[in-house]
Amino acid sequence: MQGAAWRRWAGYAVASAYELSHEREYYAIRNSAALLDVSPLYKYHVSGRDAARLLDRVVTRNVGATKVGQVLYTTWCDSDGKVIDDGTVSRLDDQLFRLTAADPNYRWLGDNSRQLDVHIEDVSEKIAAVALQGPTARLILEQATQGDLASLKYFRLTRSSIRGIPVTITRTGYTGDLGYEVWVDSASAVPLWDALIESGTPHGITPAGMLALDMARIEAGLLLIEVDYFSSRHALIELQKSSPFELSLDWTVSLDKPQFNGRRAIKAEHARGAAWKFVGIEVDWTSLQSRFNEMGLAPRLPTQAWRTSVPLYSGSNQVGYATSGSWSPLLKRYLALAHVESKHAAPGTSLEIEITVEHRRKRAKATVQSLPFFNPERKRK
Repeated sequence: MQGAAWRRWAGYAVASAYELSHEREYYAIRNSAALLDVSPLYKYHVSGRDAARLLDRVVTRNVGATKVGQVLYTTWCDSDGKVIDDGTVSRLDDQLFRLTAADPNYRWLGDNSRQLDVHIEDVSEKIAAVALQGPTARLILEQATQGDLASLKYFRLTRSSIRGIPVTITRTGYTGDLGYEVWVDSASAVPLWDALIESGTPHGITPAGMLALDMARIEAGLLLIEVDYFSSRHALIELQKSSPFELSLDWTVSLDKPQFNGRRAIKAEHARGAAWKFVGIEVDWTSLQSRFNEMGLAPRLPTQAWRTSVPLYSGSNQVGYATSGSWSPLLKRYLALAHVESKHAAPGTSLEIEITVEHRRKRAKATVQSLPFFNPERKRK
């Protein structure tokens, strides 16, 4: 049966779920392959002699050190070292890069490009993208392209064609599983989708929406802007802003670069240590069950991933808050992503999470976990 659940994303309507329930779509991500439309991402082409120099000025990763065919996940910050957005930088050629973003960044790039020999083009509407994610994704793409993708390494790209349609394939995704994203001229997006569905049908391909993706990205410990962190552009107060270190994205910061936006503040924070860390939380099932049993009820968990701020406690003190969470059908664990004070961020730390049982606030035991929760070998192989 087909559903009609839609939501807004960057001015477009995207499917929350193609069926009446998102469960089959989630299991496709983990057991076969799911096809997701990620075209609403903002996309920018940065080209010219100083293209790498501009991106190195803007983002926290070392773009100048990349090779053609390499993809970087990165953050970019304001002058105070607080994260504005996160996305990927793909080096398409010596002097051509593609930057993806969750929010519009055209003006930001322009403001930082003064006195540089660089051209910035917003190609958000010109380029469509689909994500093919799951254990059979490589097999499906190889049949669709009639090529060998085993040599395409994690966070690398290659050019190919599908049914005569020129495409760029990146070994990337937002599910924490084996996956690819296929980039194509928007005029060819529908034929590309149809070709992938046809090639993938014998291998269990399933169109999937945002509800299934949300569960998968929580298992993978992946951040979602305006849910797990606020862009510093949109924050109303300083407490709503986060640095890369506070988001546990230390590995995205190249302090060896001579200069980039926010470097001075980030370097100072690196020296003194971040006040917060972004961690995984596992809710203790026995404790959770007992809270419901006290009210004469069986445990009730949301069937979808939730996106709300939920307090975390150590004794009588609130020491953090969860931002999104979900029951993991694969791992059989109740998981959440959270911000906690650094002194409580070590894996294995015992905390309590606030839950609501029959309109009453209670607490269940919880434990800090390393991220990602789900990290299969096939993701990188």
